[in-house]
Amino acid sequence: MRQFLLSLLVMCPLLTSAQGFEARWFSRGGESLPYRILPPAGYNAGKTYPLIIFMHGIGERGNDNEKQLIHGSKMFLNDTLRQQYPAFVVFPQCADNTTWAPMMAKQDSAGNRIFEFPASLPPTAPSRLLYQLIDSLMASGSVDTKRLYVGGMSMGGMGTFDMLARFPARFAAAFPICGAGNEKLAKRYAKNTAVWIFHGADDNVVPPASSRLFFEILKEKGADVRYTEYPGVGHNSWDNVFTDPELFPWLFSHQLK
Repeated sequence: MRQFLLSLLVMCPLLTSAQGFEARWFSRGGESLPYRILPPAGYNAGKTYPLIIFMHGIGERGNDNEKQLIHGSKMFLNDTLRQQYPAFVVFPQCADNTTWAPMMAKQDSAGNRIFEFPASLPPTAPSRLLYQLIDSLMASGSVDTKRLYVGGMSMGGMGTFDMLARFPARFAAAFPICGAGNEKLAKRYAKNTAVWIFHGADDNVVPPASSRLFFEILKEKGADVRYTEYPGVGHNSWDNVFTDPELFPWLFSHQLK
C-alpha cells in the first residue's frame, strides 16, 4: 500500500501544495530519494509544463528533505517568475557520504584540488533514483517532455554534467554552477542540449578550469553554449546566478527539436 501511495503522489501533480515546495519521497527497489516539488503557478490539468531539476551542493546532503532548499529555492518561489514561467521544479536530496556524480578527488603536485570522473564508473545510488524519478514524472502526462531542464551547484554542477553525459538527448537546457566533470563526454550532448556554465574566477574549492574547458569543447562541437565567469568571486558564485535576470528567459527559450 505504501508503494502504491508513493506512486500515486508522483503521478498526480495536483496533490502538491500551491503554497510552496512539498516534501515527497521516491522509493524504488528498497531505496528512497527525498525530494521537494513545486507545482506550476495556475496549474491546469489539461496542459503540460516544463520540468526543472536542481541538484544541491555537498553541504546540503542528508535525509531531512529540507536542507536542499537552502540555496536557490527562493528564486523559484518568486511570484513574478512563477507566473511568467510556470513549471514543475524538483529539488532532490543526495544522501550523506555519497555524491550526485561518481568521482575521485585528489591534489596535483602544486597542491591544487583536482577531480576525476572516470567514464567507466556507474551512477551513484542517489543519481540512479533521480533518473527513475524523472522517468516517473515524465510518465505522469503533465510534463512537457521536450522542455526538461537541469542545473545544480558545486557537487550538483558535477551531477549536471554527469547527467547530461548519461542522457544526452533528454534535456533541452542545463545550467551547471561552479561544477566540474568529464569534459571528453561533452560531445555526447553538444548537438542536443543548450548549456550555460557559471563559475567564480577565484573559486579554490572547485577551480574553474573544468568549466572553462567544457565551454571550449562545447563551442568547438557547435553547441549552443554560454560561459559566465565572475571576477573576484569564490565558490559561492550561485549567489550571482540566482539574481541574474537573464537565466529564466534563456532557460525557457529552449526545447528539444
